[in-house]
Amino acid sequence: SERMEYYHEHAVQLLEMAGAYICLCSGEKFKEIRKSKQECSHRHQDIEENLDLWMQMKDGRLNPGDAVMRVKTDMTLPNPALRDWPAFRIQDTKTNPHPRPNIGSRWRVWPLLDFQSAVEDHLQNVTHIIRGKDLMDSTRKQVLLYEKFGWQYPTTIYWGRVKIHEYGGFSTSQIRKGIESGKYSDWDDVRLPTIAAMRRKGMNAEALKAFWIELGLTQKDISVPLSSLFSHDTKIIDMKCPRISFVREPKPLELVREGLPTSITVPSHPEHSDFKPREIDLSAKIIMVEKADLDEALSKSNKFRLKELADIEITEGKAIITSIDSAGGLKIVHWVANGNEANLYYNEDDEIGCQKGILEGHSHPIGTQVQLERVGYAIIEETGLVLSHN
Repeated sequence: SERMEYYHEHAVQLLEMAGAYICLCSGEKFKEIRKSKQECSHRHQDIEENLDLWMQMKDGRLNPGDAVMRVKTDMTLPNPALRDWPAFRIQDTKTNPHPRPNIGSRWRVWPLLDFQSAVEDHLQNVTHIIRGKDLMDSTRKQVLLYEKFGWQYPTTIYWGRVKIHEYGGFSTSQIRKGIESGKYSDWDDVRLPTIAAMRRKGMNAEALKAFWIELGLTQKDISVPLSSLFSHDTKIIDMKCPRISFVREPKPLELVREGLPTSITVPSHPEHSDFKPREIDLSAKIIMVEKADLDEALSKSNKFRLKELADIEITEGKAIITSIDSAGGLKIVHWVANGNEANLYYNEDDEIGCQKGILEGHSHPIGTQVQLERVGYAIIEETGLVLSHN
């Protein structure tokens, strides 16, 4: 939108070269003309008439739907999409102004993508275009436009459609409608497959790069699971993420042992001694463990090991510490002492799920990515935690 003047300049140049014309046919009428491989009467207007109609499009004498600017090609071309394709149309920017205040209703006549991107690629000295194979017709249209201007068209490489199993089919227009209707909060809604949503969830840019390099450029349509992307992300973020505990469906246990310390220090990362250690207050002698872990222990030996603390045996709702040192062979579970209530938000079947739990006390600032032990990676937000992935 900030470069609209350049697109308008090239539109006028094309009209002055008799390489385009202003068409006053309705969409339905031109559809029939194109289908019959005939030329519409406006195709034979002289240059001055086309330039006058162009000004009428810009100054409001022509309304949306009254006229479009078409690139003059060949109405007998085998591919109907290439026959005198539209390059500019009138938008009702009074009723629907551009969302950016500095643009607003300034421009009434807007280029369509095939014209805009073609001119922009030339102005930016683009030498190679990488695009989906579904845009092959765009290449064909743009080649015809480049020939009119006497430009050299960039080398074009195509890729096939990449489908992510968990997301199914999404399009920009569908997402925009979902945002406008209130189904999605914004472009960074955690349910969406957008860059903004991935950034919000803490997805590393290098992981995305590695993911696409691994897939390679091929015209073959492929379908991949999100776990493939997550595996790349884990390799990058695991060494950076401090560990904290988040207990889902918390159940209290009283720690029982003579001489139990009132606090302990545990590492924030198993391989980074330079990370600030976690100070855990045990003065209340009450800890929270996950219901699933407790139920499993009660159905078996009544024993498990509290990570970084002790082996315990559960007796009458109390956690009897049997050994500070690990005796081996026991399931290791995470736990929280003196934690705070917190919500963990995640994407599940195009709905935002909310897992309530108890989060270990911490001093990490908003925006920090952490590993919730035995749960997954998450971003700390003001309203809780947003799950990145497991």
